[in-house]
Order: sequence, then structure tokens, then C-alpha cells
Amino acid sequence: MQTQTALPPKPTSDGYRPELTRLPRLTIWRRSFRRVIGWILRLLVLICTRCTIRGMENAPREGTAIVVFNHLGDADPLIGMAFFQRPVEYFAKAELYRYPILGKLMDAYGVIWVHRGMPDRRALRAALDALSDGRLVGIAPEGRESLTGALEKGTGGAAFLAYKSGLPILPITYTGTENARLYHNLRRFKRTRVSLTVGKLFKLEPAGDRQEAIQKGTQQIMQALASLLPAEYRGVYQSLHPQPISVYEAPEAGGQNGSG
Repeated sequence: MQTQTALPPKPTSDGYRPELTRLPRLTIWRRSFRRVIGWILRLLVLICTRCTIRGMENAPREGTAIVVFNHLGDADPLIGMAFFQRPVEYFAKAELYRYPILGKLMDAYGVIWVHRGMPDRRALRAALDALSDGRLVGIAPEGRESLTGALEKGTGGAAFLAYKSGLPILPITYTGTENARLYHNLRRFKRTRVSLTVGKLFKLEPAGDRQEAIQKGTQQIMQALASLLPAEYRGVYQSLHPQPISVYEAPEAGGQNGSG
């Protein structure tokens, strides 16, 4: 396992294709395709893993929010897509579009393609438009799959969206989804123990200027994720002293809560 000080810098996209970045239109075809993909992924997750789900009652049945999650491996968003009750508009690195089959499938499902390591204003605009449209937007604030198997230092994209939109944040964490572990077990026809934990909605605390607000907001977001993870997954936020988080009470849909 690499130490945080030895980690390479966050990746930068090696090209820029602005025509890819757009908010997916929710056509009848796309809604149906997403539903079918969700069923298939749920079946695959149940076959390939032993998945424990906690806190699903915290996921809003209606309204909009920014979904933030730790990123351990390829399976993270797939598990979320399999069990989340509402579709999430995920950011996805633009490099994946180059893969002939995977790229086309992801584009058909509908993602917000983002060019990493640069101020991708088109991606941010698409995410803000999604939030204005009442959708959920998913982003991994670490900016890549973790190279250490634990939380890396967060980047400011999620905090920017939260301050710009004024909307609440929904923290989600995964464990057991590291690629090395998951693929090793798949080759041995062994199910991997994984978990999905949904925390409570919260809003970022007010801060000073924009730069300070994003810095403090990112710290809050990473603190919220760390608080949902076992100690071995907290990484650079292992010794973070807890700070007050403003919990946001979302309105209930029809007086009913989900079950986890």
C-alpha cells in the first residue's frame, strides 16, 4: 500500500472533448434503459458479492441533493446504481468514452463526462442544471479511485456544487470494493463481502470568501465520509477531529420512509 506522501498527483485528462459533456436527456428510452440496467446490476451484485446495505432510509425519496462517495474501485457506482431507489447523474471521466463498448453503454445510460485536472465548466454547468431540474448528482470528491485503499485528500468540486446550488449533500460510503480484492475473488468464483452505507443529508456551514468556503466545505464532506467508514478506510482523515455538521431534514414523501 502506498503512503499518502508517495502518491502521484491527481490525474489530468490527456485531451479535451467539450462536445461530450452535456446533461443527459431523460427520454422514455433512457428511463427504460436505466431501469433494465438497474435490474441487471442488482442481479450481478447479488451473484458476485455478499452486500450489506445500511442507512438506505436516509436516501431522499424526492427532492434534489449532491451525492458524494468514497471511490475504492470500479464496482462503487455500479452497486449504487443497483440498489439506489432513484437514478443518480454521475460524473464519469471522459477517458472512459474511448472504450468501444463501455463508453457507448455509459453514454446510453447517461453520465456527465468530465475532463479531470482542469476547470471543466461545461461539466459543472451540466451538474448545476441537473440539480435545478430536481435530479441527484453523484461525484467522488477524491477525484479518482483511491490508490491506497482508503480516503485520499478531497478535491473541491463537490463543495463548489454545494455552495453554488445551496443544496444538501448525501454521503455514501463503500467498503470491500477494491479492484484487486474483487477481481481476485471473481477469478476464484468467490463472493466478496462489500458494504454500502448511506449517511444523513447535511448542509455545509457558511464560510468566508469562495476559496475558503470550498476548502472548508471539502473538509466537511470528507469528514462526513470518514465518519461512515471503519478506521482502516479513513486514510488521511483518520485523526480528523469531529466538527459539527448541519444535518438537513428532508421532507418525507407521503409520510413514508425507505427501509435498509
